[in-house]
Amino acid sequence: MSYQWLRALHIIAQVTWFAGLFYIFRLYVYHVENAKDDRVTALLGVMERRLYRGICWPAMVATTTLGGLLWANNWSGYLATGWFKIKLVALVALFAYHFYSGMVRRQLAAGTCRLTSRQCRLINEVPTVLLLVIVLMAVVKPWA
Repeated sequence: MSYQWLRALHIIAQVTWFAGLFYIFRLYVYHVENAKDDRVTALLGVMERRLYRGICWPAMVATTTLGGLLWANNWSGYLATGWFKIKLVALVALFAYHFYSGMVRRQLAAGTCRLTSRQCRLINEVPTVLLLVIVLMAVVKPWA
């Protein structure tokens, strides 16, 4: 498969992953705000589980696999650049956010989540910042 095809598929997977991560904490806001309504929280719990397991996880795996294949084309060259090191740090933060989202989902399902809707709204902004850093590093390539 050509480098350009790998790159295109990697971007598509990344867009899908970010779409899921942008939406997951929005669902958590609704979940926290409707904690007393069992029917609403049950429906939100199903939506959260399906989003996390059915979209976020497969998209993360695809993004990581395709990114690894792209990196394999010139791994030592990438590691020699400043932009790629910053991108890797942002990726580590993105994985942490992904797994934290899963932990919060399990806490909501168990009724043990202590986050407020305001905190969920603030946490929901994290992937936006990470997206900006990752895309700017990959496209602009400062410190190349």
